[in-house]
Amino acid sequence: MRWLPQNWTLTAELLGAHVLLAGAAIVAAALIAVPLGRLAVAGGRAGGVLLTLLSLIYAVPSLPLLVIVPVLIGIPVRSPLNMVIVLTLYGIAVLVAQAAEAFRGLPRDITWSADALGLGRWRRFWGVELPLAVPVLVAGLRVVSASTVSLVTVGALVGVRSLGFLFTDGFQRRIVEEQVVGVVATLLLALVFDLVIVQVGHLLTPWNRKATT
Repeated sequence: MRWLPQNWTLTAELLGAHVLLAGAAIVAAALIAVPLGRLAVAGGRAGGVLLTLLSLIYAVPSLPLLVIVPVLIGIPVRSPLNMVIVLTLYGIAVLVAQAAEAFRGLPRDITWSADALGLGRWRRFWGVELPLAVPVLVAGLRVVSASTVSLVTVGALVGVRSLGFLFTDGFQRRIVEEQVVGVVATLLLALVFDLVIVQVGHLLTPWNRKATT
């Protein structure tokens, strides 16, 4: 394969852009979806409506959303911020239901014990509920990560630079090696993101490691 050694700088630049776009969207989606999931659990029927509305976002095709979002908030279509916002919306749509399930499935005896100890709402959330929900949240975050890394490539169709550029440019110029590099790099990046999320999950749940040793 001669294409990669001759275009290493371009590939590294596109890889870096891809990492930044996907990483920012995944973190933003997690920071928004987890509290929303908890609110949905506490909100009863209203929470169920919220989950349904948010899940509908994923039904909107990515290309129309990449055009609608900048029109609504007044930014260029080719802006990386546009891509991050769209990816974040998709991530929220996927993760919020998983977050709600994580908090809904917490053992009642533990939450009752927290109440008996007089823990306030915020202390109970940060000290009891969130740590116990981490395994389920991590599982949902892995799905978000895989879909986000993949969806970043769609941005190349509207001029947002990422590894997707190798797909479109390689197709237009009929350079198969360039397309292969784009596919392989995207797959490897998705695996790296997944490994990082799994390791972070292990670090946040040391009691699970002790239980398995």
